[in-house]
Formats: sequence, structure tokens, C-alpha cells
Amino acid sequence: MHQAPVQDPLSLLTSRFREAMLASFPDLPADIDPLIKACAQADLGDFQCNAAMSLAKRVGKPPREVAKTLVAAAKVGDLVEPLTEASIAGPGFINIRLRSDALSAAATSLDTPSLGLEPASPAQTVVVDLMGVNLAKQMHVGHLRSPIIGDALARTFERLGHTVIRQNHVGDWGLPIAMVTARLIELSQAGRLDLAKVTLDDLDAAYRTAQAECQRDLAGLEACRRFGLGPKATAECEAQVEGATEKFVAARATLVKLQAKEPATYAVWKVIQKVTMDVCIAACRRLHVNVTDEHSAGESSYADELAPMVADLESRGIAELDQGALIVRLDTPEYGSIKEPCLVRKTDGGYLYATTDIAAIRRRVQQFGADRIVYAIDARQNLHLRQIFGAGRKAGYARNKRTGLDAVMEHAAFGSVLGEDGRPFKTRSGESVKLADLLEETVTRAMAQVRSRNPESSEAECRVIAENLGMSALKYADLVNDRVRDYVFSFDRMLAFEGNTGPYLLYALVRILNIFRKAAEAGVGETWKGVPIRCEDAAEKNLAIALLRYPATVRSVADSLEPHRLCQYLFDLAGCFSTFYDQCPTLKADGPVRDGRLRLCHLTRRVLEDGLKVLGLPTVERM
Repeated sequence: MHQAPVQDPLSLLTSRFREAMLASFPDLPADIDPLIKACAQADLGDFQCNAAMSLAKRVGKPPREVAKTLVAAAKVGDLVEPLTEASIAGPGFINIRLRSDALSAAATSLDTPSLGLEPASPAQTVVVDLMGVNLAKQMHVGHLRSPIIGDALARTFERLGHTVIRQNHVGDWGLPIAMVTARLIELSQAGRLDLAKVTLDDLDAAYRTAQAECQRDLAGLEACRRFGLGPKATAECEAQVEGATEKFVAARATLVKLQAKEPATYAVWKVIQKVTMDVCIAACRRLHVNVTDEHSAGESSYADELAPMVADLESRGIAELDQGALIVRLDTPEYGSIKEPCLVRKTDGGYLYATTDIAAIRRRVQQFGADRIVYAIDARQNLHLRQIFGAGRKAGYARNKRTGLDAVMEHAAFGSVLGEDGRPFKTRSGESVKLADLLEETVTRAMAQVRSRNPESSEAECRVIAENLGMSALKYADLVNDRVRDYVFSFDRMLAFEGNTGPYLLYALVRILNIFRKAAEAGVGETWKGVPIRCEDAAEKNLAIALLRYPATVRSVADSLEPHRLCQYLFDLAGCFSTFYDQCPTLKADGPVRDGRLRLCHLTRRVLEDGLKVLGLPTVERM
């Protein structure tokens, strides 16, 4: 875990009061919590130490006596106004008021290019698994969360100075893809499809048809024979099974050709791949998610590695035969105490998703040098991921050669997107909502908002604002939730300018930009750049205190893999700025006060912009 930056008053006070507690009462545990909280009443102070009451029982002294002892022992004179017996309220609450000059110095020191986030030492190589599309299938709302969450985490690691490798694990191999490839070849040869003009909708339809054609109704045929349903029904079922069997056999033959990269068959597969990935990358681009072709690693790229890897697992006794299948047992504590073994080869010799995913661990650690691998994947995949993590460790594939340690492998699990009826988000016809349609509907609704607020702006200007506003609203509505929980999708809620929403944060940023725009129009120079940040009024102090929490917040996101922490921080910061904006006029103030507040506004702008960038939210200059 990272330590909070020294500029953070809460961290400093916690450390100093802990030292005072341990010096006064040596038998306390070293990690004792001094219970430093923000003071609920501004007239009493900025922070409050609430440890005396609980501590009194442990040391056998009255709470106020304990509080007096802590007041005398706490070495905080450089940070807070003098603590006296008058600082103690009620049974033992210690009210703490920060020194304005100390807070100003701390906030001013934060106003550097790094914003208090110096490069991590040592820097790590972090692989983030995100996106995960399947060839020939339309992207839908189920593809929304992985790229948004995964990209936010990747950006967080990058902001902290780590080397980040994004991986879009594409389902582009195996029998299902061979089925649709065979279907396209059939349609093309019959003159019913032009491969040069094929769309993802065409591929999606071909995929569904191919799956249905290869599905043998053996249960239906058995029912016809068992219940004597007559020769006609039996003949129909036999014809269906025979036809499906032919299609299935043809698909298996196509798979063999694909595996051999037979030119004609492979060329059709390449068409499927390009059409699917073009749509995927375009969606990522529109979402401001940094996933490109460079980051995409299809299952096909592992195909030639699977047989040698499985042979290695078997030869070293990592995997063992069990009723004809090859499994890796993981029931001991060092591999997760998982009672279900990891299946790496079926009885028919076929490989599974787990086989490819173990190969991915090997590549990510042995070739990429990963110290940490983060999987932004649906929570329902938890058992699967625990199995491949355990198998990767047992095989030694997760052992980083540079450090001699196993890479840390983590599941950044997320819940589902629900409709306002509390059920999985679907269209009225019951189908999954297409991702492209969802993005377009978001921008269309944002456009209506922008037009109503900017009737004098051109259509082109409104469109640019609506695009960024819509994508920020959509992404923030996802990220603001604790990722492990399901959340209810609501256009109205996410596009609202009030409450904990993306538009609210963008509006806060625009208000700051307007201050500097008006300052320039009024001929105010840039003398404010050389003055300390002003921290005299309560609203100024609260805004500065909020700003100083930024470095620790970003680090906490990297430690916990929880982007909603940064969302909540930015919402709190915007709220503090709104109060400051209302209570502390900036441009109407006298010169020194004005300059000190302009510097505070400038730092707030920088932190807001930086935090929004870490989350992957596009910003606007006007709304």
C-alpha cells in the first residue's frame, strides 16, 4: 500500500496523533487509529480527534484526562493553531483548527506539474485485460462496463508512472467462428453475399443462422421414436439431425482449414475479423477508451501455443488425466483451495477458454514482464479466473523472472447494467441493447440539453459539446458506482446537471474557465501565478483541504481497483468549489485577495481536469 502524500492534512494529523498516543500509552498497538475526522461544525475547527473516549476504557482513565494528555503530547504546532484545554469539547473531543499559513503553503506546494503524484518507485509493468469482444457478434450493453472500468484503471496506473499494457482478449477462434466462416463461404459462393460489402449486422445474422443449423435436435428425434409420433414427424426430425450433422461436419472441416491457414478460408476469416474489430475500435474511440488494434490479442494468436503448453503441464505433473480429461488440481491453499479442478483439455482432445487464458498469463508474465495483471471482467467469471490464477501459479507461468515473484493477479469484477425495471437492460422486444445504439441515443439526448442551454450556438458547436457531454455522462454513470454492484441505467439521471453526475463535474470546470475568461476580458494580468494560495475564509480552507486529498485518492484507486473513489472525490471537490464560488467572490475582490483566490481556482481547475482525464472523461470549455 502507498503512503498518503505529506501535504495531506488528514494524513499528517493521523500520523502525529498516533505518535502522541503511542508515546503517552506505550502498550497500545502500533497501528492504533486516532480517529481524526472532518469537523461537522466549522466554527469549532477543521478536524476533530475522537480517540479519547474509546482509549479511556483501554487505559483506565477518564476521557477528558486522556484528551488532555494527547493535547499535550501531540507535536502539531507547525500545522495547527495551538491546542489547549479549551480545544477539548464534551467528554473528550479534541477540536483542531489548521493554521492558514500552513494550509496555504501545503496547497501552494501541490500546484506543481505532478500535482503531488510523483512517479511510482519502483515502477511496475501492469497488464489490464479489458473489452473482450467475439468475432461476428454485435457489441451490446454487456460490453459497456469492461472497457470503461478497465481503461480508467489503466489510466490510473499510467498516471502513477507504471508501464501499462492493455489487452483486448478477442474471441476469434474455435468451432463457433468456423461455423460462421463456413456460412459466409456458402453464401458468397451462392452469390447471396458480397464479402467486400459485408457488415457486422450481416455477420451477426450469419452467426445466429450457423449456430441454429449446426444444432442437432437429438432430443426431439428421441421423443418421436419413444412416443411413436408417426413417420412424418420422425422423418422431419431425422432430416433436421442429418442436415445439422452435415453443417456441423462442414464447420469442423472449415476449422481444420482455418488452423492450417488455408488461403481461401483464412481470407474469409480475415474479413470477419476486420469488420468486427473496426466496429469495436470505433466504439472505443467514441467512448474515449484507449483500446486499439495494437492492444487486441485474439485467441487465434495463442492457437499454436496450446498443444506445447498442455504437453508441458502434463510432463511436469502439473496437469493429470481424470476420466480421459486433463485437469489441474487447485484444492491446496497455495493455489486457492478451489475444489473444482481447472480443465485444460477435454476428453476429445479439444481445448477450452481456460487453456487459452493460462497461455495468456504465461505470455503476459514471461514475455511482457507483468508484475500485476488486472482483469476487468464480469463478476460471474470469478470462479473461472480463480482457477486460471491458481493454475498459472502452479505451473510457474506467473513467476516474474526479473523479480522472482509471482505476478499479482486480480479480478476487478463488475455487476450488470439493469433497466429501470430492475431487470437486465433490454430493448422492448427483449433483445440486448446494441452498444452503438446506446451511444447514439446518449448523444442525441445530450444534444437536446445543449441546444436548450445554447440557443445561439451553431449546430456544429452544439454537436461537439453534446458528444463530449454525452460520453462523459455515460462513463461517469458507470464509474461512480461501486463496480461490483449492478446499477440501474437511466438517461435522465446520468445527463442531469445536478447531483453526482458527469455533467455536474463538467459544469464545475466550465465555471472555473469562465472566471479566467472574464479575468482576461477585464484586463487582469497573471500576477496571481506568483502569490500563495489564499486559505483564510472557511470556504477557501475547505477547498484547499479537498485539493490536498487528490494524490492519496488516486493512489487508493490503484490499490483498491475502485474508480468510484475518484468519482466521489471529484464530486466532493466540485461541491467545495461551488460553496467557495458562492461565498468568496474572486474577481470583485481586492488585488491580493483576488490573486490568492485566482491561484486557488487555477489549482482546482488543474485537479479537476487531471482527475477527469484519469477517469477517461472528455471535457468541454463551454456548456
